[in-house]
Amino acid sequence: MDNTTHIRVRGLNVHYRNEHVLKDITLDIPDRRITAIIGPSGCGKTTLLKSFNRLIDSVEGVRLSGQVLVDDEDILAAGTEVTRVRKKMGLLLQKPYPLPMSIYDNVAYGPRIHGIRDRKRLDGIVERFLKKASLWDEVRERLGQPASMLSLGQQQRLCLARGLAVEPEIILGDEPTSALDPRSSQRIEQTFTELKRDYTIVIVTHILRQARRMADHVVFLYLGELIEQGPAWDFFNHPKQPMTREYIKGLIS
Repeated sequence: MDNTTHIRVRGLNVHYRNEHVLKDITLDIPDRRITAIIGPSGCGKTTLLKSFNRLIDSVEGVRLSGQVLVDDEDILAAGTEVTRVRKKMGLLLQKPYPLPMSIYDNVAYGPRIHGIRDRKRLDGIVERFLKKASLWDEVRERLGQPASMLSLGQQQRLCLARGLAVEPEIILGDEPTSALDPRSSQRIEQTFTELKRDYTIVIVTHILRQARRMADHVVFLYLGELIEQGPAWDFFNHPKQPMTREYIKGLIS
């Protein structure tokens, strides 16, 4: 793996009406690594994540300044084609939301929207991305069944496969295991660890143990400010900031 930067944030400020949610954030997200954004509830983790794919635009009264550079393109610049930006990024939410259709059609949905109609080609796409999401062996004999029949953990991996099928560069996860049982959470973590060979992965998590297990890079936010960022081993073993040390020890929340 190389050490290049995939997402650069420079002087990002986000206001919701009169509330200053993110305060002059500058950081780098490395390519083909797992970056964990950590911090207590309400510190701006999800706001930062949603700024990467412009979902922040849907929040009423939001104002942004600064830069978010993806592949050296400022996606906050006027005239940016937001649909193209979002196509680069798959998004997993806290709770899985499979489409009300079959397992097969969930994965084929995006490719069909982008004009792929050939059945054999779709078959290959569905198999490929179900395998990438570590779900193929569990569903290969029942692809025509409704996705709603899957367990929550399987539904989350199906949503991951659906996102991967439009061939993004980046996977974003907003506490993607918080609604899952421990076994299903472990499967998602293992899948992410395998996927980082091909994708940049950014997850929001409030679980320090999960960040320790998964992350190659850590971003620590507190009350909208960037306190510390860096390689995970250094972050957890040799934190530079007193507030980081206190948070890791559970002394602040």
